[in-house]
Amino acid sequence: MVQAEDDSCQQTEETNIWISPLNLKADGQIKIMAVSTDGPVSELALIDNQGQRMPLPSRRRGGPPWSLIAELAGVDEGHYRVEANRDGKLITCYLLTIGESGVQKREERKERTKAWNLATEAFYSAWIEALFGAPPEENLSFPSLEPVLRNSERNFLHNYLGHNEDQNLPLTPDCADLPYTLRAYFAWKIGLPISFRACGRGSAKAPPHCGAPTIMTEFTHDISSQASFKKISRQLVNTVHSGSLRTGLEDESTDLYPIPVNRETLWPGSVYADPYGHVLVLVEWVPQTKGRPGILLAVDAQPDNSVARKRIWEGTMLFTNSESAGPGFKAFRPLVATSSGRWRLLSNDELVYHPDFAPFSLEQDQLSADNFYARVTKLINPAGLDPKQAYEATLDALIEQIETRVTSVDNGEAYFRKHAGSVIPMPSGTAIFQTIGPWEDYSTPSRDMRLIIAINVLNGLPEKIVRHPELFVLKGQSPEEAKTEIEQHHARRIHEHSIHYTRTDGSPWELSVAEVLARKQAYEMAYNPNDCPEIRWGAQPDSEEHSTCRRHAPATQREKMKQYRIWFREARRPTP
Repeated sequence: MVQAEDDSCQQTEETNIWISPLNLKADGQIKIMAVSTDGPVSELALIDNQGQRMPLPSRRRGGPPWSLIAELAGVDEGHYRVEANRDGKLITCYLLTIGESGVQKREERKERTKAWNLATEAFYSAWIEALFGAPPEENLSFPSLEPVLRNSERNFLHNYLGHNEDQNLPLTPDCADLPYTLRAYFAWKIGLPISFRACGRGSAKAPPHCGAPTIMTEFTHDISSQASFKKISRQLVNTVHSGSLRTGLEDESTDLYPIPVNRETLWPGSVYADPYGHVLVLVEWVPQTKGRPGILLAVDAQPDNSVARKRIWEGTMLFTNSESAGPGFKAFRPLVATSSGRWRLLSNDELVYHPDFAPFSLEQDQLSADNFYARVTKLINPAGLDPKQAYEATLDALIEQIETRVTSVDNGEAYFRKHAGSVIPMPSGTAIFQTIGPWEDYSTPSRDMRLIIAINVLNGLPEKIVRHPELFVLKGQSPEEAKTEIEQHHARRIHEHSIHYTRTDGSPWELSVAEVLARKQAYEMAYNPNDCPEIRWGAQPDSEEHSTCRRHAPATQREKMKQYRIWFREARRPTP
């Protein structure tokens, strides 16, 4: 028999069961997620008040952390027991009451989630992984964060509070806002505090510095309304920016802190901040198998508010040692309660050995860019890759990046169809990379610089085999022999893949990857949305491809672009 006061049913530090929504009704859908930090969960089962045991069909993800997600529908009111098992052994359980009053559930919510700790951090990570879960080969892209959070199948916390709070919830974060928005949304639903700081932009000689933290505890008191979350969310996005994530690695006055580059700490939900302001949120590790390379997937948000999943590789994850930024993998600095009931942020020293949180680490500060990329490559494919496997994975990643640029250029064309004859003003200097308004939304200088870097990475793969043979399974070949073989493979494969973009007149135009690579020099001045798509894809002025072009950037803007061209040629974004 299952009793509501069954003391034998306890959650553990390592494995917790989470239920959604907060108030369970017999006629409603119920979602169950078991999250573990010490190993996979192999089974979820439901035991009713008559002792009948029902294994639950579930979806497995991770890890670490590892998660198992199941759904229930049409379950009668009453007391139930949810068990999580590993290899036939019970590892944790949870007493589930359907039809319990809202007051009781709110009290339980406050008791379970009153602080950030190992359990809530693991739940956050598992929630992120499920939110953006899809087969790795699927092109996962959304016009904004809104359709992701409003999708009840993706979002474990959809309508968690029972107030239809996700309906018409406006959430359109851009690049730097995305990790903060995800963190704040989770805290709102679960009842946790959040903090953020107002930060500067830094300079060529120093990374950004931040002021005192703003600590928001409204979510910890009781269930907060959508209006309350919207108010806090607006304050958040009006405060944070890319400088908030590029703070110095040793700095204590920061929202995030650097963590070790290893699989045990790089959980979904971890953030990658590049030295130039682009931000990625890790969402899934796809393990390497005998027949398939491993993949590390992340999401980012663009100035047009679109959110897309992409693979982590040198073409998307820029790293360099710079006085102007503290780049690398980071985690949110945790808030803990003091004995007086107030909240404070943990220091770097406190985080070095804290059992609940990813450790503070300066190891990324000691790595050259080449060694950093080698370290990440080894984490993604610990058994190494056959050189051809490595080449194909890199080629696939480059094609994915090119196709994403197709969408960005198309978005610019959609703007001009609505604003025919208009000219988007072009900012000066480093502001071309980060400003506000239509230029920020429809120009592609950051994306094009990453594309140039990605082209360099693919072209440089043969040489990488010689430079880092430990990353490859050479099967008796010398690195030099493998290099020659991949050079020949590369020359052939780039003619076998192609992409299509849409010209001014709406007609499609095909470009082989070989043509895209050959036009690398053109992409040094192809980011201006005032130019037609033919120019933005490097078409020669006297060619058939170019014949449909009907729009050119003003001469004054072209002159600016010529001045800034050296940044793209050297693939080196200048500091403000």
